[in-house]
Amino acid sequence: QVQLVESGGGSVQAGGSLRLSCAASGRTFSTDAMGWFRQAPGKERDVVAAIKWSGSNTYYADSVKGRFTISRDNAKNTMYLQMNSLQPEDTAVYYCAGRKSPILAVIPYGYDYWGQGTQVTVSS
Repeated sequence: QVQLVESGGGSVQAGGSLRLSCAASGRTFSTDAMGWFRQAPGKERDVVAAIKWSGSNTYYADSVKGRFTISRDNAKNTMYLQMNSLQPEDTAVYYCAGRKSPILAVIPYGYDYWGQGTQVTVSS
């Protein structure tokens, strides 16, 4: 059974940084595309960033381009999201997700397994 465990969330002031990690187990992580999504209260779950199995191709939502960086270490079965210049509008529960395909996707329905989420709160 595939498990994803996020860590690194927390509270930070505007302009600050956080680094999220997503540790995978139970599956050959290196062949799957992965993504980070977020969901704020009362809103839909939206893609933040996604990464191809090899790490050679990435996608970023317009709202985070230039501020967030997605990466992965297949040897460690871990994916990361470095978040800089955080703003209050980045406040949400952040989820990591994986899909049983090497090609990245940008919609939630394209993903097959999910982590439990980690809260990120940015105060002004």
